Amino acid sequence: MKRFNLRHQCALGALAGAMAFVPSAASAQDTATTEQDTDLVAAADVDDGNVIIVRAQGRDQTLSDVPVAVSAVTAETLQKSGVADIRDMNQVAPSLLISSTGNESNGSARIRGIGTVGDNPGLESSVAVFIDGVYRSRSGNALSELGPLDRVEILRGPQGTLGGRNSSAGLINIYTAPPEMDGFSGYGAFTYGNYDAIRVEGGINAPLGETVAARVDGVYFQRDGFYSDVVNDTRVNDRDRYLIRGQLLFEPTSDLSIRLVGDYSKKDEACCAATFVQPSFAPLARLSDDLPPTSADAKFDYPGSLTPALTSTANPIIPVLLALGQDPRALNQSTFNRDIYVTPGRSYQGETEDYGISGEVNWDFGNVTMTSITGYRDYSNFQGSDTDYTQVDIPVSRSGAECRCARVQDIHARAPVQRFAAR
Repeated sequence: MKRFNLRHQCALGALAGAMAFVPSAASAQDTATTEQDTDLVAAADVDDGNVIIVRAQGRDQTLSDVPVAVSAVTAETLQKSGVADIRDMNQVAPSLLISSTGNESNGSARIRGIGTVGDNPGLESSVAVFIDGVYRSRSGNALSELGPLDRVEILRGPQGTLGGRNSSAGLINIYTAPPEMDGFSGYGAFTYGNYDAIRVEGGINAPLGETVAARVDGVYFQRDGFYSDVVNDTRVNDRDRYLIRGQLLFEPTSDLSIRLVGDYSKKDEACCAATFVQPSFAPLARLSDDLPPTSADAKFDYPGSLTPALTSTANPIIPVLLALGQDPRALNQSTFNRDIYVTPGRSYQGETEDYGISGEVNWDFGNVTMTSITGYRDYSNFQGSDTDYTQVDIPVSRSGAECRCARVQDIHARAPVQRFAAR
């Protein structure tokens, strides 16, 4: 009996000791968690490359805390991968494809293969593009030379809650490099490539006091055309464009920052010619009469035989084109031959002008940060084209002019996310 009491008392003592230890362990765990969160915030502030800060949900968060399918690419990654144009982004974001057809200003972005494609200037891309928080209604203009970037965020899937109705396929957030208060700095870069491609980029950053800093960046890109217009003796698909951007950052207090951005860009290029594809490169570039192979009326689709190429005289339109003066070399040459044969006097020359100004105000009230983004954008585009790509002067050859302006105003408030732990 005494032995039982002794064991019972020992058990009660151990239980009491364990209960006394639990709050201490919980307190130690809370302290460790707090220290871990503090370290995470510190690492986020330093941004040493291991922690990526994004604003995919309208507030600054670490990438691992964002419950959205997003690819974030830092400036360092862009530089190391050799991305000089936003069209090269598929090297670091495979789900993104940016392309243009008959007009560079109407280029479009596709995410996961979904997007708006077409040269109609009335179409708005289903992948919304924002640069420094300002919506760009024409992706082709937005996705041109951008200068130095801070980061790029690619949000996959519908983003209507944050991006509006024009983001049913996804959203691209582009943040340019802002002015810095640290001190005077500058940079420059020169690139030379084939077809006498020359790209010059440079900029300076200068503090104008303890609370004001300014930054100016510029990019110039020129390249000869890689298509030779044999009929009009000129080069097509060249590059001749430049961008200049100026910024001013004003931080009167630690709670208030005002950033003004103004930019101007221009393109004067001949785009977008093409050659006829051959079955040796595109096996499906062949005729089809859409009849069962066993049908007596099936002229081409009989078993064991390939149908003629689209550019062969078996295609009823080809003899007509040849009779109207089409040079047969345009139809018989290799897909990758750089000679084109278009209508005499027709030109692919185009000109695009794009400019705008924006202002972003961030005011921290303690528990809530108010952000106001105001922007004005304007652009004009003129594009010549020979859209039948032949020497025959078919009426569909055309040129067009357009002008679009946009005003943007966005005011939102954001508060830090509170984390709760159950005990």
